Formats: sequence, structure tokens, C-alpha cells
Amino acid sequence: MNEDANNLIDEFDVVAGMFDAGTLLLLFTGIFTIWIANWLVRRFCEGLMARMPSRRFAILQLSTLISFVLYIGGAVVLVVGVLQPPQEFLLAVGGSAAVAVGFALKDVAASLVSGIMLLFDRPFQVGDKVSFNGVYGTITAITLRSVRLQTLDDNTVTIPNSRFITEIVSSGNMGAMDMMVTADFHLALDADIDRARDIVRQVIVTSRFAYLKKPVTFAVEEVAVAERLAIRLRAKAYVLDVDHEKAFKSDITSRASKRLLAAGIPRPARL
Repeated sequence: MNEDANNLIDEFDVVAGMFDAGTLLLLFTGIFTIWIANWLVRRFCEGLMARMPSRRFAILQLSTLISFVLYIGGAVVLVVGVLQPPQEFLLAVGGSAAVAVGFALKDVAASLVSGIMLLFDRPFQVGDKVSFNGVYGTITAITLRSVRLQTLDDNTVTIPNSRFITEIVSSGNMGAMDMMVTADFHLALDADIDRARDIVRQVIVTSRFAYLKKPVTFAVEEVAVAERLAIRLRAKAYVLDVDHEKAFKSDITSRASKRLLAAGIPRPARL
């Protein structure tokens, strides 16, 4: 009994010796330095993106990688370099902590590991337009724990990294600046499809948001609209910049609808 008490006292003395006033000051200084460094990196990258918007995807990815290195490397340096615990203490505490933290933070740990996997596997990148579990928007950040996605309605959705490892996610551009956008136009069954297609094509190629180095294509199909058969004319074109996706679709939809009406192209009849 006395031996166990003595061992407990010795371990307490070791821990107390690691957290003296000077060490605590160094720890807080180190944590603050890591936070400031990460903030400066983000601000610098924001400035670079403002000057080089065409390279913003690469800059955002670099910023994410630097943040990973700063947080993980900084934590290791603070523990090993500042606290300098004895090897025996590291092994003992590490084993106990691994079990306890493993049960308490298994979801967080899974997200951390998944975040590292996402960084190297790269199913999507910062700046990509993705659809995940019914949510569609732009990837704005990939952190150690989660992915932040901004929807077209300007809402920010935070999703744990582990969800992306086990579920299906689709990327619309995979790091490219341009992306395919589809717009549907419903016509009456007796409408002149060729003429309607020519009108919509003219509208698309004259849009200031269109990326004309890639083709404009169409798909024609009979569909049910309000319990009536109609022709769906689906236009597939590429937007010059993924940030203009919504503006591009609104532009071609509004102008094409007016042109179709002016040309007398019949739309599906109302009930």
C-alpha cells in the first residue's frame, strides 16, 4: 500500500514539475503563435486570391495544407519541445490517454483521420461545386475536423470529414474554373424543337458568363408537366467561372424564355 502511494506521489511530482510557471507561459505563447501564424497565412492567401482570382483554387488548397502542418506540427513541438516529459511518463500516459480518448472522441478522431485522407485522396478540392446528401454548394474550407460548404442560398453547412469517406459525393468541376450548367425549357408537343434549340443556343453563346471553348449540347425528352406530356429541351453549357453558376443559369433562362415567347414557340398548356 505504501509503495503504491509513493509511486502515485512520484508521478504527481513529475507532472507538477512539467507545468511550472515558465512552461505554462511557453505553452500559451506557443499556442498563440500558432494561431497568429495561421491567421496571417489566411490573410496572405486572401490577398493573393484578390490579385490572382484565376489561381484561387490552388491558393485555397495551399492555405488548407499549411493550416494542417501548422496545427499538427505545432502540437507535436509544444508537447515534446516545451513539456519535455520523461519517456516512461509518455508511454504510460499515452497508453491510458489513447484508450480514454479513443472512446470519448472516436467520432472526432475519425474526422481527423478522414481529414488527412481527404487531403491526399482529394475526391474534391477547396472551391469545387459539390453535391452531398442533398446539399449542393461550394467547398469553402477543409479543416482537420470538418468540411464547410456554402450553398447557393449563401448558407454555410458544416459536415464532419468522416461522412465523406463512407458516403457518395459528386464534384461538378474537380478543381477546374469552368463547369457544366444545365437549364431546362419545357415546350408543347407540337412546338418547333429545332427552332427552339437555335434560339436557346444563340442566347447561351451571347451570355457573358459562357465558356465557349467547350461545346453547347442539348437533350430532348418527353416528360410529364402538371399531368400533361411536354417536350423538355435541356441545354448543357459551360460557365466561365463556377462562382457565376447561378448568374449564368438565371441569364440564359430569363432571356431564352422571352425569346421563345416572342418567336411564338408554344409552351405546355395549363390545366
